[in-house]
Amino acid sequence: MTAWKQILFAIAILAVAAVAGYMFVPGSAATLARLGIGPGEGPATATGSIGGGSGQQEGGGRSVSVITVPASMATINDRLSAIGTGRAKATVAVTPYGSGRLTELLVESGARVENGQVIAKLDSATEEIAVERARATREDAAARVERIRQLRSSNAATQVQLTDAELALRNAELSLHDAEVALERRSVTSPISGIVGILPIEAGNYVTSQTSIATIDDRSSILVDFHVPERFAAMIEIGAPIRATPLANPNREYAGTVSAIDNRIDEKSRTLWVQAAIANPSDSLRAGMSFQIAMQFPGESYPAVSPLAVQWGTDGAFIWTVEGGKAKRIPVRIVQRNTENVLIDAPINAGTVVVTEGVQSVREGGGVRIAGDAARALGADG
Repeated sequence: MTAWKQILFAIAILAVAAVAGYMFVPGSAATLARLGIGPGEGPATATGSIGGGSGQQEGGGRSVSVITVPASMATINDRLSAIGTGRAKATVAVTPYGSGRLTELLVESGARVENGQVIAKLDSATEEIAVERARATREDAAARVERIRQLRSSNAATQVQLTDAELALRNAELSLHDAEVALERRSVTSPISGIVGILPIEAGNYVTSQTSIATIDDRSSILVDFHVPERFAAMIEIGAPIRATPLANPNREYAGTVSAIDNRIDEKSRTLWVQAAIANPSDSLRAGMSFQIAMQFPGESYPAVSPLAVQWGTDGAFIWTVEGGKAKRIPVRIVQRNTENVLIDAPINAGTVVVTEGVQSVREGGGVRIAGDAARALGADG
């Protein structure tokens, strides 16, 4: 290639570089204008700037385009959600007092029984005989006391003899009562009112005091056990309202109240055991069901911003706000992260314009302009 061709090729490259620099290098238009070369404004038009300016910073620098979202106010820890397991208000596994052959089962699975109702009987022939023997002994002791009292009235018997006879009568009465209790305990009764579960045995089986004859649930109300994070411990009180939704039927919701609170935080899970009571008048709930528990708390209010607005520097978290068309760096302390927003502790109010996109080009005190819908919305508000 000849020398003059090389010179032309170099001039062409320099021309292309000059045009590219003029088009894309920030501040090139202002620099050329100061040198008396080219127009006073760059090809990029600075429209939509905050504060009604031309979109350029003082000193000739161009504003950067950003997207903003106004800050709002939100309440910290305003809702607690937990999974709980329901159980009957009272559950009793009924066992007999003694051993023997089960002669009768007087209830069926699913039947409702009342407190004190007989649900089963054991063979009681031996106990019936003991009651008759004790009754005969008592009658004989009572007759003897009566004879001695008559003899005592005529001084034919001593006071010591009368005292001994009365003591024998008292012992006979106690023996009769003991025999009657033993006979009564051959009948198995329900200690609570409730619903009988599936019967594990049948009449004719030999049972002992360890044999469960039936399980009875009092389902007039359901107790739901659930665990909450320790930060809620000071907020939960006895009687506080809760809402319970069965996981198997999300369309139903039941109201209840906190009925019991444990006295300590579990060291391993850092949670607090809480119990809530749910009325069950229609008997539609069962022990063992799982529930989604929801509670509301007043909490404190903090500014809320988009998660995209929070940036991190060497000195911690911060956000960019826009005041008078200028960017301002605000240090923040993150209070709570949610899916849709982040609660922060910072000197801003609801409605403060916060930069969410374009933060990589923002500088402290630099000019910014709001792009697109955000700019139109801000202008409509003004």
